[in-house]
Amino acid sequence: TLFGGMSDGRPVHLFTLTNTNGLLVRVTDYGTIITELHVPDRVGQLGDVVLGFDNLAQYLEGHPYFGCTIGRVANRIARGRFTLGGAGFTLAINNDPNHLHGGVTGFDKILWKAEPLSGPVAGVKFTHVSPDGDEGYPGRLDLAVNMTLTDGNELVVEYTASTDRATPVNLTNHTYFNFAGEGDILGHELMLAADRFTPTDDASIPTGGLRLVRGTPLDFTRS
Repeated sequence: TLFGGMSDGRPVHLFTLTNTNGLLVRVTDYGTIITELHVPDRVGQLGDVVLGFDNLAQYLEGHPYFGCTIGRVANRIARGRFTLGGAGFTLAINNDPNHLHGGVTGFDKILWKAEPLSGPVAGVKFTHVSPDGDEGYPGRLDLAVNMTLTDGNELVVEYTASTDRATPVNLTNHTYFNFAGEGDILGHELMLAADRFTPTDDASIPTGGLRLVRGTPLDFTRS
């Protein structure tokens, strides 16, 4: 269905995926954003467990990367600079003083090509070509993101990328979850089988060290 339009008039679409158990996912070709994910709770009541908006205009106005594909590189690159193959590269600075989530116009802000996947499982294939020099990165990057909803109640996101030149690639989806469906998340319980974490400096760049989570607010080794 039509979700709205870009500032240059290009149409933006919203795709709805369902399975035999009644789960529902909605995703748009703008940023491959997962706008809704309805799953059953313990009594079978469906609820939307991801954060997002119900209209394109709010996404275009800016948001904290709700539900989108992040790239070319997720997270920060210190001072927007890196060296690869003996050559230095300077990237767009969009999180002063660093480069964040692919730059000023990362993959979260572009209109992807989309086509429904054929077969017994509901899905959509999104593709995009990032040209050489995009946001300062070397090499042309050909991308595909497949999203499928299985009858095993799995939302599967698969990334494929190929390049004609050595370049850093670190793709992810940036969905925020609230498993209560609404309200705050203070009643959630979390367990992470991680004994250590990576400390960061004042600009949120990892220092290179590892610290034990024990005795810190990052200790989720017990639920």
